[in-house]
Amino acid sequence: MIKKITILKQIDSLIGKQLIHAVRFIIQVRGNIPEIHRILLIRPGGIGDAVLLLPAIRSLKEKFPNAEIDILCEKRNAGVFTLSNDINRIYLYDKGLGLFKCLKNRYDAVIDTEQWHRLSAVVAYISKAPVRIGFSTNERDRLFTHRIHYSQEDYEVNSFFHLIEPLVGNTPDFNTECPFINLNEDVPDRLLTYFRKGSGEIVSISPGASAVERRWGGERFGQVAKTLNASGYRVAILGSQTDKTDAEKIKRYAPECIDLTGITTLKDAAYILKLSRLLITSDSGIMHIAYGVGTPTVSLFGSGIEKKWAPRGKRHVVLNKNLKCSPCTRFGYTPRCKKNADCMKQIAEDGVLKKALDLLEGET
Repeated sequence: MIKKITILKQIDSLIGKQLIHAVRFIIQVRGNIPEIHRILLIRPGGIGDAVLLLPAIRSLKEKFPNAEIDILCEKRNAGVFTLSNDINRIYLYDKGLGLFKCLKNRYDAVIDTEQWHRLSAVVAYISKAPVRIGFSTNERDRLFTHRIHYSQEDYEVNSFFHLIEPLVGNTPDFNTECPFINLNEDVPDRLLTYFRKGSGEIVSISPGASAVERRWGGERFGQVAKTLNASGYRVAILGSQTDKTDAEKIKRYAPECIDLTGITTLKDAAYILKLSRLLITSDSGIMHIAYGVGTPTVSLFGSGIEKKWAPRGKRHVVLNKNLKCSPCTRFGYTPRCKKNADCMKQIAEDGVLKKALDLLEGET
C-alpha cells in the first residue's frame, strides 16, 4: 500500500501540471450551482486529515440532511470514515475498481480536501460535477469552480470548514471541548478481553508517526510506561504493524504493558482510546482519534506545525521545544533532518511524565 501511495505522489510531481492542462482542454464542464442531492468528498492522505474532516462532514449533513455524502479515500484512512454516521458510501481509489465505480456516479458537488497534490483535483474535474471546490495552493485551482485560500496558520478543522462555506453559507462553529466522534455501540467483548486481567485505569501510548523525524523512540516511551505502571496505571500500546519494534522496546522497560500494535483496526483504536484516561503520543493519526472521542492527550511536537495540527482544549497538552529549524513539515512532506530530529530528542521523559500525571490527577 505504501508503494502505491509513493507511486501516485511521484506521478503527481512528474505530470500533475500537464494533466491539469490536458483535462481542461479535453473536458468542458459547466459550473452552474444545482440543488444539492449528492456530494463527494475526496480525501487522500493519512489518518489525521481524515479525522479532522469529520466535523465538516457533520456540518454538511446538518445543512443537507437528505443529501447522500460519499467519500473517495485511501485504504489506509478509510477506517476513519466508518466512525461517521453521515457517510453513505466509501470508495477506495487505491484498491480495485473503486475510483471507476465512484466516477460512474453523478454528483452535484465534489469537494477536494487535498491540500497540495494535483491528481485529486483532476479527479474532481473529471467527475463533471457542476460545483467543484478545492484549495487554491497551486495550478490545481484551475479545475475548481470555487477556489479556497489555504493557510498554514489555521487549525485544520477550520481549513476544512472553509472548504464547505460555498455550500453551507458560513463558517461552522467548532467546540474544542466537545467530542466529535460518537461511538454509539458498546465496546466489543473481543477488545475488553485484553483488559480483564489486572486492575487500574488505562493509559494508552502511541509511539508511531508517519515520518521518522516525528518519532520519540520506544526506549523513552518505555521509561514513561514503567513509571505509569509503578503508579498503578495499566498501559496499552497502540499502533500499526510498523510500530512493533517500538512496542518491543517499551515492553523491555514495562513488561506488563498490553501490546495492541498491529492487531486492531482504527475503529478498535477509537474504542480503546474511549476507555483510556489519557493518550501519550507523538504527532500522529491516533492523536487525532483520541481528541475526536474526547480522551485527553499529551502530544509531542517537533517537525509538525502545532498551530495547525495539535489538539485544542483544556485537557490537551503539547510539548514542543520550538527550535529555530522547526516546524519543517509543509503539505505533508517532512524533509530529511540534518540534526537527527533534535526537536524530539530535547523533549525530556520527566517533562512528559509530569504533564501526564498532572492530567491524570486533574491538574493542567
